[in-house]
Amino acid sequence: MSDGISDDAQDVVGVLTERIEARFAMDMDQLKAAVAAAPTANPDATDVVKWHGLLAEAQSALDRAEDDLLAALETQPSEVDPTMGLAHRVNAAVTARDGRAMVVRWLLDPDAPGKKDLAAEQLARLRPRTGPAVPTSAPHRPASTTAPASAWRSGRPVR
Repeated sequence: MSDGISDDAQDVVGVLTERIEARFAMDMDQLKAAVAAAPTANPDATDVVKWHGLLAEAQSALDRAEDDLLAALETQPSEVDPTMGLAHRVNAAVTARDGRAMVVRWLLDPDAPGKKDLAAEQLARLRPRTGPAVPTSAPHRPASTTAPASAWRSGRPVR
C-alpha cells in the first residue's frame, strides 16, 4: 500500500491507528468512548471509529485465513489444489482489509479528492440527521384566516 503503509498486516492497522490518534489527540480507546457517549457530536470521529472497527475486523479475518492456509500448506506434501480455496480466502481478506484501510485514510485526509465538491455534499446528506428535517408543528395562523374543517373537507368556500 502507499502512503507509508507497508503490506505487513500489523503495520496497516497500526499506522492508521497512530494517524487517528494524532488527528483526534487521544488514543483509540478514549476516542471510542467519546464517540459512544456522544455519537453525533463529531460526525468525522464517528465515521473514523466505525471504519477503524471494520478495518480491525478485516485484519482479524485476514489473520485467521492466513493461519488456516499455512496450516493446510504444512500438511500437504506437494498437492496444492485442496488449499486453493484457502488461498482465495486470504486474497479476499487482504482485499477487504485494504479497502477499509483506504476508507480510513480518506476519512483522515481533509484534502482528499471528493471532500470539497458535490461528492462531499452527497456524503453529508447520507449522515443521520440530528433533528427533524421539516417543522413538526402546524404553522401559526391568525384567527381571522382560519376556515372550519368542514369547509376544507367539502371543498366549498367559506362564507
